[in-house]
Amino acid sequence: MNGKELLKKALNHEETAGLSIDFGATAVSGIHVLCIERLREFYGLKKSPVKVIEPYQMLGYIENDLKEAMGVTVDGFTGIYSMFGFKFEDWKSYMTLWGQEVLVPGKFNTSQDENGGQLIYPEGDTSVPPSGRMPKSGYFFDSIIRQEEFDDSELSVEENLEEFGLIGEENLALIKNEVNHLTAGDRGVIANFGGTGLGDIALVPAPMLKNPKGIRDVSEWYISTVTRPEYIHSIFERQTEIAIENLKKLYGAVGDTIEAAFVCGTDFGTQNSQFCSAEAFDTLYAPYYKKINNWIHANTKWKTFKHSCGAVEPLLDNLIRAGFDIINPVQCSATGMDPQHLKEKYGKDLVFWGGGVDTQKTLPFGTPDQVREEVKSRIDVFSKGGGFIFNAIHNIQADTPVENVAAMIEVIKTY
Repeated sequence: MNGKELLKKALNHEETAGLSIDFGATAVSGIHVLCIERLREFYGLKKSPVKVIEPYQMLGYIENDLKEAMGVTVDGFTGIYSMFGFKFEDWKSYMTLWGQEVLVPGKFNTSQDENGGQLIYPEGDTSVPPSGRMPKSGYFFDSIIRQEEFDDSELSVEENLEEFGLIGEENLALIKNEVNHLTAGDRGVIANFGGTGLGDIALVPAPMLKNPKGIRDVSEWYISTVTRPEYIHSIFERQTEIAIENLKKLYGAVGDTIEAAFVCGTDFGTQNSQFCSAEAFDTLYAPYYKKINNWIHANTKWKTFKHSCGAVEPLLDNLIRAGFDIINPVQCSATGMDPQHLKEKYGKDLVFWGGGVDTQKTLPFGTPDQVREEVKSRIDVFSKGGGFIFNAIHNIQADTPVENVAAMIEVIKTY
């Protein structure tokens, strides 16, 4: 059974003789470039600079030889633009702050800040203020808040929609070519076409825009969901209309060649609680998620993917009613996220994409034996009855011991 068949069966809650395995198919299930380099060395693969395919988190492209060594069965389309607004093209060599040579897009342009860190620029334009910063001792970028002063009476919905536009024919052709290349292979495919993330806090500061207008401060955005609900509703309503128009074009270009669509990465959970109540979710977010998911389910065979870190168990019924098929990253270390409980209560309605091993403690700080034990336990729980795609809980970070990653792979291969 190839990866495409494994993924389809997993998404349809059917048990299989092997696991559907994702590393690198999305921006929330990837591996840091430094860890990828070390994995390539561990498995004795050809030494070559790793491509940075998500500069914000410095995630790397996993080449086919490493995917085969890891047993990866899922590929992913993650977009033609980076979080900083430049295209993935014209690759060049770049030396990171930690001394690793990597490949970055041509407009990945940086400068040094006063503390020895790195500043990065929207669309690669160094004539405008930087939109991201990596500390000297850091391994990825944080957004720089660039919100300008505004008057509530003059707030424009269009200003908070600048990054959400209709797909042009040139970009549609690029997307079609990249997706067709992926779907021609034997692995299953998930695609993140963009534009459907409602209130995604990674997007709110607009690191891709040279001069963002509207509400762009993270704290102000969260406050606005309570103090300016009509404004947020207006943004979501228009964004949803644009998203569905784009989905029509995208489906016309790629059809049912993909198995799943990454719909939204908005986080609703903290380590111990939620960013909003179930009632607030149903009022502010659910109506628009339903429109997007209903269109996808009515017109395609795609399953819909929802990412949300944290303690989201109290919101899972709401996500199901909003039409989501898949939950990621399944943060089992958060309050109320016990694997057995999640599988028993929600396993018939939700596919668990993740949850395979804890990336906060076990994978980075445990022993290889502790990693093996946890991975085996998670597979035993989540794989029963299908509905499970193995991935770690969110991205594998830079300094994760390669022996621990190898121990994880060793266990998942036995299944």
